[in-house]
Amino acid sequence: MASKKKRMTIHTWETTSVLDLGEMDIWDGADLALLRETMANLVEKKSCDNLGVNLQHVKYIPSGFFGMLYDWHEKGVAVNLYFPQPNVANMLWFRQFFQEDNEGCHRLTQHSKNRISLETIHWNGESPWKQKVNGNIEKSHITK
Repeated sequence: MASKKKRMTIHTWETTSVLDLGEMDIWDGADLALLRETMANLVEKKSCDNLGVNLQHVKYIPSGFFGMLYDWHEKGVAVNLYFPQPNVANMLWFRQFFQEDNEGCHRLTQHSKNRISLETIHWNGESPWKQKVNGNIEKSHITK
């Protein structure tokens, strides 16, 4: 089995250095670490200020991915995601912080596109994952 480093390719699309993990549809923590290491090398050692990630085959992304991209964005690096699958494009962070620039290219923006209002959330004060037993003792529905 080829190492993950050998599987990673870097392309130049217009002025953007685009990282590509190939035909992997689910990324794990090791993939995220490889992306982080490669991005750090490009930005810190090669003075790259325009990064992209090809998401053409990706169906699941670890939760730390967006935070990593936002960290680079805060340091002045332009961040683009290319050809996201529908389930990735429908993730909350993607919908909130990425703006489609042109067909297939989505740029990370500084501010949320849509404000999420807590006024639309109705909560009666009870935890829906718990139920009452014998009138006053609560038992969790979650089992181990």
